[in-house]
Amino acid sequence: MAISASMVKDLRESTGVGMMDCKNALKETNGDFEKAVEYLRKKGLSKAAKKADRDASEGFIGSYVHHNGKLAVLVEVNCETDFVAKTDDFQDLVKNLSMHIAASNPLYVKSEEVPAEVIEKEKEIIKAQLAKENKPENIIEKIVEGRVNKYFSENCLLHQVYVKDDKKSIQDIVNENISKLGENIVVRRFVRFVIGENK
Repeated sequence: MAISASMVKDLRESTGVGMMDCKNALKETNGDFEKAVEYLRKKGLSKAAKKADRDASEGFIGSYVHHNGKLAVLVEVNCETDFVAKTDDFQDLVKNLSMHIAASNPLYVKSEEVPAEVIEKEKEIIKAQLAKENKPENIIEKIVEGRVNKYFSENCLLHQVYVKDDKKSIQDIVNENISKLGENIVVRRFVRFVIGENK
């Protein structure tokens, strides 16, 4: 069954869960709205979405330095209380995120941080590549949307596939920890240093 944008929008408004997770839930349940809600609840995503508006001003700055000393990462991850920030579960999450950033080299934390001009440039490149193929405009738009989403999944930390589990995104890992720890968790920012590289 084809999953329409309006179906994704309705599920997002009902659960507060991100667009990609809603789309995946609808795909997994063949477009059945009630089953998609249940699917998201089982994954702990709707619970995580309810906590998303809560202030996360505590947290921990994690670091990773590669054994050869030529690559290092700092990442700030926030939660609601100092108590949770000091737990082993939270600190393990931060450590795993710093190692993932070292391995996967994201450019942004989330898709909303990608500058509009970068997205427009990507779209122009994709459209130029497709121009020779004589495809209908509506098909081109779908291909462009798909490739922009692929750009996000490659370059935005929360959209990336987790290096330790290719069935989950980084957002899934964060959401699981929100459910487990009972607090909002926000990946605030990161920096990745490589010897001899200017960014």
